[in-house]
Amino acid sequence: MDLPTAPEVIEALRRRAGGDLGYPAWLTDPSAGPLAEAFAERMAGRYGWAADPALVRSFNDLNQALQVFLHTCTEPGDGVALHTPAYHPFLSTLDIMERPLRPIQMEPDGDSWRFEVPDLTGCRVLLLVNPHNPTGRAFTRAELTELAEHAERHDLLVLADEIHADLVYEPYRHIPFATILPDRTVTLTSATKAFNLGGIRCSVAHLGHPGARKALEEQPPFVYGSANVFGVEATVAAWRHGDAWLERTLALLDRNRRTIAARLPETFGYRAPEATYLAWLRVGRPGLAEVFEREARVRLNDGADFGPGGAGHVRLNFATTEPILAEILDRLVGAHPIG
Repeated sequence: MDLPTAPEVIEALRRRAGGDLGYPAWLTDPSAGPLAEAFAERMAGRYGWAADPALVRSFNDLNQALQVFLHTCTEPGDGVALHTPAYHPFLSTLDIMERPLRPIQMEPDGDSWRFEVPDLTGCRVLLLVNPHNPTGRAFTRAELTELAEHAERHDLLVLADEIHADLVYEPYRHIPFATILPDRTVTLTSATKAFNLGGIRCSVAHLGHPGARKALEEQPPFVYGSANVFGVEATVAAWRHGDAWLERTLALLDRNRRTIAARLPETFGYRAPEATYLAWLRVGRPGLAEVFEREARVRLNDGADFGPGGAGHVRLNFATTEPILAEILDRLVGAHPIG
């Protein structure tokens, strides 16, 4: 985000920097530390999910955690089902690790999006990004239940990326997938998106799937590293004390997503996201992200990088101040070949 960090987080980091920087007590037992406890408290208080802190493990970031579980729980050639268009680092991971993508294609549906689940024979994993990046869809209970039925039918490990869970707009709700299918689900999340902590490098995984727990326990204890004291300090402060800041930030983001709808012409095909601070825009033909950067001086993500369904789109990060967003939109409209 192009916004200040919550003061409660800054103060927690100052206290830590001026205090004990030695080995943390939780280094050899992360599930007993403050990160696991804060995660469980937040899941219970915000989403009604009684997550077990004993099943929590820490990682540097969510991409690392995803790669760890693909490495320990699957083999090259195992298919991975994923809603597309998809967060591009995940697509790169699947390509590099030789886990074939099985697209679950998101399709426009009025002001929102829908999908139909294809045959998942040959898949080993459902990589569920909920809320969805880049469309901003917050999946409904009916949709998640349908996905759970497919996961049961095909004996899938579900890796649930829920990093945008705290960025859902009224009247939509985030539903943790582990509340629907707990024994098949590894939940991956972090405070980094909602609280603007991308450089902190701290994420958590809740290992509801017994096979995933066993596979991780069989690895050398330090081979994947662990969260650092500053990452844990910032995350715990955000989850326990940052909600007033988050509510103010969500109000700004809500205004911003509505401003985009009011200011962009229909040719951009904008559907206001139900979650995230990302706008998925249809610009008509591939390559326009480069044109917008060169002619409008606005940097966007090229939709072609997001896999099936991405070409001819761009992704806009609207987590900025209202005057800057207004300038961005003016520049986009002025530079759009059909705007």
